[in-house]
Amino acid sequence: MANSPKIAPYGSWKSPITADLIVGGSVGLSQPQLDGSDIYWLELRPTEGGRNVVVKCSATRTFTDITPRPFNARTRVHEYGGGDYIVNNGVVYFTNFADQRLYKQVGPGDPEALTPVADMRYADTCLDHTRGRLICVREDHTVQNAEAVNTIVALSMDANDDCGVVLTGGNDFYSSPRVSPDGTQLAWLTWNHPNMPWDGCELWVGEFGPDGTLASTRWVAGSVAESIFQPEWSPEGVLYFASDRNGWWNLQRISAEGEIESVTRSKAELGMPQWLFGMSLYAFASPDLVVCSHVEQGVSRLETIETQTGKLTVIDSPFTDIQFLKAANGVAVFRAGSPTEVASITKFDVATGQFETLRRANEQEVYPQYFSVPRAIEFPTESGLTAHGFFYPPQNPDFRALDGEKPPLIVKSHGGPTAAASTALSLSVQFWTSRGFAVLDVNYGGSTGYGRQYRERLNKKWGIVDVDDCVNGAKYLVDRGEVDGQRLIITGGSAGGYTTLCALTFRNAFKAGASHFGVSDAEALARDTHKFESQYLTGLLGPYPARKDIYFERSPINFTERLSCPVIFFQGLEDKVVPPNQAEKMVEAIRSKGIPVAYAAFEGEQHGFRQAQNIKRALEGELYFYSRVFRFELAEPVEPLLIENLRGGLRG
Repeated sequence: MANSPKIAPYGSWKSPITADLIVGGSVGLSQPQLDGSDIYWLELRPTEGGRNVVVKCSATRTFTDITPRPFNARTRVHEYGGGDYIVNNGVVYFTNFADQRLYKQVGPGDPEALTPVADMRYADTCLDHTRGRLICVREDHTVQNAEAVNTIVALSMDANDDCGVVLTGGNDFYSSPRVSPDGTQLAWLTWNHPNMPWDGCELWVGEFGPDGTLASTRWVAGSVAESIFQPEWSPEGVLYFASDRNGWWNLQRISAEGEIESVTRSKAELGMPQWLFGMSLYAFASPDLVVCSHVEQGVSRLETIETQTGKLTVIDSPFTDIQFLKAANGVAVFRAGSPTEVASITKFDVATGQFETLRRANEQEVYPQYFSVPRAIEFPTESGLTAHGFFYPPQNPDFRALDGEKPPLIVKSHGGPTAAASTALSLSVQFWTSRGFAVLDVNYGGSTGYGRQYRERLNKKWGIVDVDDCVNGAKYLVDRGEVDGQRLIITGGSAGGYTTLCALTFRNAFKAGASHFGVSDAEALARDTHKFESQYLTGLLGPYPARKDIYFERSPINFTERLSCPVIFFQGLEDKVVPPNQAEKMVEAIRSKGIPVAYAAFEGEQHGFRQAQNIKRALEGELYFYSRVFRFELAEPVEPLLIENLRGGLRG
């Protein structure tokens, strides 16, 4: 007979989902590629200092690291990168993080640099087989104290002293260069300040001339108010793309007559905010069949689309988060996750309907009885509207709480802010739920996966709509009796850190919070960030400096006198997106008020933490902070951190 669960307060439960398990066994997985019968992908390894490694999986399931130490396949174009490598006939081309040069890797041994030492960055490479060259996005940082210049360039496949021949330029941003199968045309996306690509961008096509330059170019689709996502040529040379012209990213194509025609029409998304290069939600398994990942109500489902009829067929799969999808010759490969399975690189055979897991993000054994399975919730928010989230109740078969006790709630505010919470198994979320915390992952107004109208709720209302939705989500769960209204916590990273700090400053629903590299000063962000996001706030807040008043009013740093609860800050000291001075000013202001505050700063980290010891420190440090603030004992000791101004007999 099984042992009865032990009785212990929420938060103090002992869990096998430890920080060591999370960082010791976990890798980030992305960007699978098909190359004949071989499959490649990118692995981010915290235990190797956050190095990105290209991994090859052969037809016989032999795994090989392609990128030798100390090389790190990661581009810094747009700072967020993506589109870091491509492979063709066993030859890998990748951007190396340290010097941002493009390299060629042929078999074992050292890679060969293709581009010279220069302040240039390269991303989103594709092959121009006809002319034996590479085509990619280039970001030129050679002019000091000036905005970087983005273009699409052609590069030699061999070492060269030049940094590429510009094929098209003049706009602020470019992405997704794709050569047609017959080699005669190039498609790409482009947009200008103050737009982000999900606000509006344009799809262009150019015809190659005899000398390999673009002899003519023409606009195809898109506008400042229509977002185009993932242009792709079919095997027969038809140009496909997703457009949100009807309020949802649906699949379109250019007909033989040059007209735009809809392939699908549904209230589901075949697109995502293009924060990274190389994002892909559909691909051609054959000339007549597309495999795709549609997102509906924030949840992915695998489907096929017959290109001749537009017929959609839902594939029976366990996955609720499907990204980076590639396909060829009846096979698809993608990164997949579900509420009970960590993310994995998964192969799908279209003919047999069989799935094969090639690599899991964490290979260590974790028993599913410790997993809290999320429940999609809708809850009322301001202006009579409805907002969305995923609720995770506490789950640990070894423990139960004291009679009448309700769990503390951690409200997670995702980054972006134009992004989305995922239902894929996150061991970091389970770290909390298995210790007796409830978690609400909020898809506040402005999130993706619910159509353009929902995404646009945040326009000019950042710091208001997102905060309202986080507060109302917590209130909804309190009113239902599912969580303790006196132990509400909010946490978030980057833009989610801004929402967190706004909620703690301008509302009084939460009793504690954690900001991971969060924005506290909107003005400073407008003045001091990288090119890609330098005018992002125009849409979220208003033009700067014309509406400087709004930036002041929405910046928590200016209203620290309203802050009255404990906060912990985590910050990378090399962060170019949200520089450390934002966190440090906030810490100083809270310290001077006598409110409990803690600050953990990490050398060598940028925007988001990639090194194992720092990921562990952030997880355990946040748990330690809450244990001291809410006065519960931890099941196992963790390394303490200094909590200033903590009274009541508890010492940091």
